Amino acid sequence: MNLRNRLKSFFTHKTKWIPIIFPMLVLGVLFFLMTLNNVHTETYNIERFSSANETIRSPITIQNEQETKRKTREAVQAVDDRYNVSTEINEEQINYINEIFDAVAKVEEKKSIEIQSSENNNEGMILGSQEKVQLLQQILSSEIVESIDKGVLLRLVNSTPSQREKGEKVFVESLKETLNKGVRMENVQSSTTEVIQTLTYSQLDTDVRQALITLTDFAVVENSFYDVEKTLNARKEAAHNVDPVVIRAGEIIVREGQTITDQLFEELKLVGLLNKERNVYPVIGLALLILLIIGIVTYEVVELSGQKKMDKGKLASVLIISFVVVSIMKVISLYVTQVNQLFFVAPVATGVLLVKQLINERFAIVLAGIYAVLGSILFNNQIPGSLNVEAGIYFFFSQLAGIIFLMNVKDRLAILKAGLGMSIVNVLAVLIFLFLSFEKYTLSDLFIQTGLGFAAAILSVVFAIGLLPFFETSLGILSDNKLISLASPNQPLLRKILTEAPGTYHHSIMVANLSETACDAIGANGLLARVGAYYHDIGKTERPQFFIENQLSIKNPHDSMKPKHSAEIIINHPYDGAALLKKHRFPKEIVAIAKEHHGTTLLKFFYFKEKENNKLVNEKSFRYPGPIPKTKEAAIVCICDSVEAAVRSLKEPTEEKIEEIVSSIINDRLMDGQLDDSPLTLNELKKIHRTICEALKGIFHSRIQYPTKEAK
Repeated sequence: MNLRNRLKSFFTHKTKWIPIIFPMLVLGVLFFLMTLNNVHTETYNIERFSSANETIRSPITIQNEQETKRKTREAVQAVDDRYNVSTEINEEQINYINEIFDAVAKVEEKKSIEIQSSENNNEGMILGSQEKVQLLQQILSSEIVESIDKGVLLRLVNSTPSQREKGEKVFVESLKETLNKGVRMENVQSSTTEVIQTLTYSQLDTDVRQALITLTDFAVVENSFYDVEKTLNARKEAAHNVDPVVIRAGEIIVREGQTITDQLFEELKLVGLLNKERNVYPVIGLALLILLIIGIVTYEVVELSGQKKMDKGKLASVLIISFVVVSIMKVISLYVTQVNQLFFVAPVATGVLLVKQLINERFAIVLAGIYAVLGSILFNNQIPGSLNVEAGIYFFFSQLAGIIFLMNVKDRLAILKAGLGMSIVNVLAVLIFLFLSFEKYTLSDLFIQTGLGFAAAILSVVFAIGLLPFFETSLGILSDNKLISLASPNQPLLRKILTEAPGTYHHSIMVANLSETACDAIGANGLLARVGAYYHDIGKTERPQFFIENQLSIKNPHDSMKPKHSAEIIINHPYDGAALLKKHRFPKEIVAIAKEHHGTTLLKFFYFKEKENNKLVNEKSFRYPGPIPKTKEAAIVCICDSVEAAVRSLKEPTEEKIEEIVSSIINDRLMDGQLDDSPLTLNELKKIHRTICEALKGIFHSRIQYPTKEAK
């Protein structure tokens, strides 16, 4: 039956629908109430310029756009205008200065030649200072001649070559430095003054210094011009580099006693602490999440119910386990701060360890994921809109380790081995989180945090071991651990069978071996079938001498009894056994196997014996009242019980005879309707037939008969 048909069946039959839906609603309400205050934000009725009665933190992480715009505006305004310095103007002005000094040097060179020629020829004229200036005006550029005074040229002409050379060097260097800095229109005068100051404090002659100072007004000109594109780009870059102003979740906005300024009021309004309507959305989100979780759990419960692996006791155990696990996380979360990480010590794996032992592994994995999600909410420091992903990952891997390392639930020490595996995984997870963080941790911090992870694994095992008997006893859940304890030879009822009905004890052991092998072949619960087979004939201890396997050296009492009376004694043994098992508070599954292992079969021996004398005998008087087997395990015990007794009665059990008897019994049970209520399929019956035959052939294989001395 697929899930759709199963759901349709549940909604059609209220008796099946209500027992599942109501617990799921209870579970959903439990999860919702436990996590509500982790997403619900308290709102405040605060006036501007009043005093805060308590410290208020931001419940969310949000960008303060208004403050970000203000910082951006300030950054843009702080950007200076960008100017371009014209290298062409710089070169032009330097070239003008070099031209002046080169022209003066050229005139002086010409003067020296004329003096030498005059001395040799005793004739000619020597140029005077005015003539030199006139000559300079003829050879210099028109821009220079028009801009500078003759007195400047006269002073340069009258100066010595060494002073001119020194003056040129000082002037050009100072001019280059000033021009390279950039001379804007508004600071031409200050740049000129800067060059003049350099010349004033130089070691130059007065005439040269004065000439150069006068020349400064011509040399220093505007060479830096406003660049619109560069200025805009600089402002854009400044605006881009402004980090957004973010109010982070958990950040203190207002401290207790602090005055609520207009800026603080706007921040409180921005994070939604003054808006009650906005506080509804996280609650809606939480409700949707819980609805999704409950939908997943309900799906799994429906699946298990369809497989006959979910009953009221197991459903109640899911509710109790979930309540315990979530409550533990909730209590620990109350003591967790942003500094400590106490969630490492939460024994969350307790729940899945119990679920795997009480129900199955798949359901345990599903609940592991759900508990991890709830843990990430519970440990969010009550900051709505945030999840403690670190806690969620830690919880999931811790629980998954417990499920994986709890490999064989039939082993009593398996849960302790699982605890050791969980402790290793927990410690590794803690170390991973510590090493991945940017914070620095001391050696003592490492020991403390890993110690918490180790303690969580140990506590999970301790709680699981302590709570398991409660679920087995109070809710009547049959776990593998319980079955193992019932299979112990020291159990009082097993010792009772051994001492009072040893033949029945041996028969029960054989049936148990066959039943477990057959169950394992078809995927049924072999351990349940084995333990059920141990106790299926416990009712024979009431009158052991009336059963042939216990009649070793005594006369068969049935030889002197009426067939109907004998049948009554034989027929009562399943119900005597069921009553005895109930009296000793055995699980209902074991009681059912004892009660159902004969179904409504016919006691053929006594029936036909009675029919020899009474042709009108009522067949119903020689049939077991039932009920017929309801589970695979009970049906298999029913088959194996008859097969073992029949094969044991053979004097020479050959392979052909064994297969013939097994086939006959299975067909008889099938045709008689004894398997109608069991979920066994024809394919599974074929596997059971093959498995039982192989097991019996191994038990009753042929042996060499050693001859006696007399035979020899």
